[in-house]
Amino acid sequence: MRNETFDIKDGDFQGELTTYIIDNTIDPDKVRPMVLICPGGGYYLTSPKEGEPIALQMNHFGFHACVLRYSCAPAEFPTALHQVAKSMKLIRENASNWHVDPNKIVVLGFSAGGHLTASFGVFWNKDFLLRALGYKKEEIQPNGLVLCYPVITSGEFAHQGSFENLLGDRQNDSNWRELVSLEKQVDETMPKAFIWHTFEDSGVPVENSLLLANAMKKAKVPFALHIFEKGEHGLSLGTEETGTVVEEIQLWIDLAGNWILNNI
Repeated sequence: MRNETFDIKDGDFQGELTTYIIDNTIDPDKVRPMVLICPGGGYYLTSPKEGEPIALQMNHFGFHACVLRYSCAPAEFPTALHQVAKSMKLIRENASNWHVDPNKIVVLGFSAGGHLTASFGVFWNKDFLLRALGYKKEEIQPNGLVLCYPVITSGEFAHQGSFENLLGDRQNDSNWRELVSLEKQVDETMPKAFIWHTFEDSGVPVENSLLLANAMKKAKVPFALHIFEKGEHGLSLGTEETGTVVEEIQLWIDLAGNWILNNI
């Protein structure tokens, strides 16, 4: 396996991208999907349990993976979004060297990292992002999203702490809050998505995923949606390794892996 760490700078802020590249010892010409992982943490930190353990599971499925430790508070929108875009461009630039299929790059995020992932899903081709970075949309286009108990809405069911950290002094500005309320930003150019949540989640209510799925249905964007009954917020794999054992949700990783194999 090839592990490298790259600095992902945006202005005064620096994130880190760590790769988990599978060695092609049997078939040197084999290309694989790449999964770019954005851990959660309320835009306050990036949770370790939603980083490397997920990358290793993606390797198990035969996918390359990388983990983005994006900049959190005091960094504000769109710093982390820029860092995802820069990571996507880096992956595509190294697709040949890393044996990545450039048409199978998936972004996966948890909680606030799910908000970041979904933000990239709705903003990847928007002028404000492309102009700021000087990129062409085809350089950073995501081919699919995996959203794990994502923060989506800034409305009634918002995880307020995420939006306080994301927007800073702009958190009470209705225009900014609407921009980052992602169920309002979905259009037909959003990539297809795998979404999962739990009914019992009191940290980020399940309505976040339901609102997004409803918006995607209206825009005719395909998705898979799994709602598990049991389990509080922030479960990661739901195993002892990631802190809390909830057997019911442990199958999400296999469902997501199969979804990537069959739909991306």
